[in-house]
Amino acid sequence: MRDILIVIALGYILGNFQTSYILGKVIKKVDIRTLGRGNAGASNAVESLGWKFGVIVAVLDAFKGLLAVLLVRYFFEASLDTQGATLLYLAGYSAILGHIFPFYMNFKGGKGTATLVGLMLGLNPWFGMIGIAIIFALTFITDFVAIGTVGLLVWMVAGTVYFNIGWVPTLIALGGALLSVYLHWPNFKRIRNNEEGRLSRVLKRKKVE
Repeated sequence: MRDILIVIALGYILGNFQTSYILGKVIKKVDIRTLGRGNAGASNAVESLGWKFGVIVAVLDAFKGLLAVLLVRYFFEASLDTQGATLLYLAGYSAILGHIFPFYMNFKGGKGTATLVGLMLGLNPWFGMIGIAIIFALTFITDFVAIGTVGLLVWMVAGTVYFNIGWVPTLIALGGALLSVYLHWPNFKRIRNNEEGRLSRVLKRKKVE
């Protein structure tokens, strides 16, 4: 139990490092939460402050999930098997929860997609790289990040089942997927109403509007 609590605390603390908020304040002199869709995630950073800024945010947000898993691998000697997987999943998903619900920002952060990618890379590099390929491909094909995210979530759950590492990691992955779908539900509604921002428009934009 002590190890579980330590791992959860470690992941949550790492997740609280809000890249878009901190870099937005330091570099752009703005609060990212006052722009676009009002959250501190990488997709809102892309839409509101440009794709270059958004890519930096996404990479650093992914690093939080990756670092959480790698630290648990090292200090707890945990592997992606039936004994160690639970700790790895708890660390990564706690980082995601820290990103979504940062305590010092009134629990209003991002949606955790980039951090999920980092978690997947930490579990298995090939698993993570295939996930990156899926979200990129679906996003460019459909022109919507939210749809690409759904593909990533499906891959995460399917991969967890494939690893055959126990029911606890599977439940964690399912719970994380449901939370992500809930957070993206407004995006899906805007897509249906043709009100959602398209990736192609962001990439064509040369300066912040």
